[in-house]
Amino acid sequence: MIMKKTCAKYASKLIHDGMVVGLGGGSTIQYLIDYVKDKDIQVVTPSVKTALKAQKEGLPILNTQFVDHIDIAFDGCDEVDSNLNALKSGGGIHTQEKIIASMADEYIVLVDETKFHKTLAFKAPVVVEVLPRAYSIVKKKLEQLNGNVVERTSNNKDGIMISDEGNLLLDVYFNEVQDIGLLNQTLLMMPGVVDTSLFVDTITGIIMVNEKGVFKKEVKGEFHAL
Repeated sequence: MIMKKTCAKYASKLIHDGMVVGLGGGSTIQYLIDYVKDKDIQVVTPSVKTALKAQKEGLPILNTQFVDHIDIAFDGCDEVDSNLNALKSGGGIHTQEKIIASMADEYIVLVDETKFHKTLAFKAPVVVEVLPRAYSIVKKKLEQLNGNVVERTSNNKDGIMISDEGNLLLDVYFNEVQDIGLLNQTLLMMPGVVDTSLFVDTITGIIMVNEKGVFKKEVKGEFHAL
């Protein structure tokens, strides 16, 4: 908890009055809201939980549908690597997160050092959002890629979990991935696949916290202390 708060505190220093700020989901983002609640900013978010927290703290929420530019955006992730590839599997809102990322001048993930790898370990699944009518053929093609396909379910809902857009969510586990870019392209080219939780050429920076301090890394640079 302390590390997440520290990471959020340093991220808040990049947010200034007048900005439109993208905020993803997760506990670190909740802490970030606490640090910026008195700033004159507007928030865009794909997360209902984040929206409720921001609204409670008096921050105005913009509908993503009517936004085409975001000054800076922050999010968490399950894994991120030295090339700024990332896996974001938990919330199932990755399609909306990518829309926000595409509008942002900077898209920064906030992590502790346990989530950073030289290259993605794929311990977390790649979540594939699928049009319902394409379920069987997409599942077959994913298995042909040696993916272990698990239908995402919930104890509070009967059947496969669906995204906010009404599509199916499949958790796909890959044991070995030799070429992350090729996997990403292959998945996105499948008819019926809306998007995936594999982020390639999307993230512009990492803010990472460990016991020694807080560090930032950008696409072509090394980590430096903040």
